Amino acid sequence: MRMGTMLGLVKEQRAPGAVLREVPIPVCGPFDVLVQVKATSICGTDLHIYNWDTWAEQTVVTPNVFGHEFAGVVVDIGSQVTNVHIGDHISAEGHMVCGICKACRTGNSHVCPHTRSFGITAPGCFAEYALVQASNVIPNSKALPFELACLQDALGNAVQTVLTGDIVGKSVAIIGAGPIGLMAAAVAKACGAGKVIAVDVNEYRLALAVKLGADAIVNSRMESMAERLRELTGGEGAEVVLEMSGHPEAIRDGFEAAAHSGRVSLLGIPSREVTLDFARHIIFKGLHIDGITGRRMYQTWYQMKGLLDTGRIDLTPLVTHSMKLTEYEEAFQLMRTGQCGKIVFNHD
Repeated sequence: MRMGTMLGLVKEQRAPGAVLREVPIPVCGPFDVLVQVKATSICGTDLHIYNWDTWAEQTVVTPNVFGHEFAGVVVDIGSQVTNVHIGDHISAEGHMVCGICKACRTGNSHVCPHTRSFGITAPGCFAEYALVQASNVIPNSKALPFELACLQDALGNAVQTVLTGDIVGKSVAIIGAGPIGLMAAAVAKACGAGKVIAVDVNEYRLALAVKLGADAIVNSRMESMAERLRELTGGEGAEVVLEMSGHPEAIRDGFEAAAHSGRVSLLGIPSREVTLDFARHIIFKGLHIDGITGRRMYQTWYQMKGLLDTGRIDLTPLVTHSMKLTEYEEAFQLMRTGQCGKIVFNHD
């Protein structure tokens, strides 16, 4: 048992910003695992929390250490833990579910209505130590660098979005080249997609998309997304549209650009209501639509492990900045500019 205090990045006030301060080191319950955090990465959700927007006000519990993407080493385990050992390298699934509702019992625990979320409604990982449920632990290969292992939570979002339907040989449009969209480009190529097209308004991230596997890029600020996607797909439109941006206009254009009998998988969260012409955009096209949240527990984790551990995907180009937790203000400001891929906090 470890006692004392640690340095943690705390969302203390229900207002913009955060504060780095001493907080108690968490104590293991019978089914918990204490992790010495080695690397964490900033998620778009963390930026919502830092900026304190409407979603954060409605969702986030304060005061709390936030952050949910991490990798580390186990330093203590609860008395009833049998699946994890001290010294293990781990990450963890961030959704803590009830295990007994209908969704959980039918293989859909990723949409459990009773979910508590690590770093959002429960204490997270922007700290020296973090407490996770043993049942949520994901073992990492000791050969996998901590700065890449900490990206798996976000990678899982990309993997589920890409693989929720058939991908082999199909044209794929990824709308929104943020970190998850960039990961989706790598995953789609690794899993046998045909032409992969990345769409964004940020030239920095479009250049990253090429490094991560995109065959073509579209700057939708400079040209019509729907028209250009049809041009790049022989006039048919994209057979698979992966919507990662959440921008209402981009969502509408994505449906416009989708091929007949295509698939549209929606991960990006709109900032306001989206108006669609259901008859023209969906029904008469015969589209298949998927709503994506988090990762399937634990199917998606096994899929991404297979991709990472065999070297099918390499996320190294995605990590553009490595910083210390004490540099959090600079890191979040950089996130706001969009001139970055993944920002990793190195905790050593």
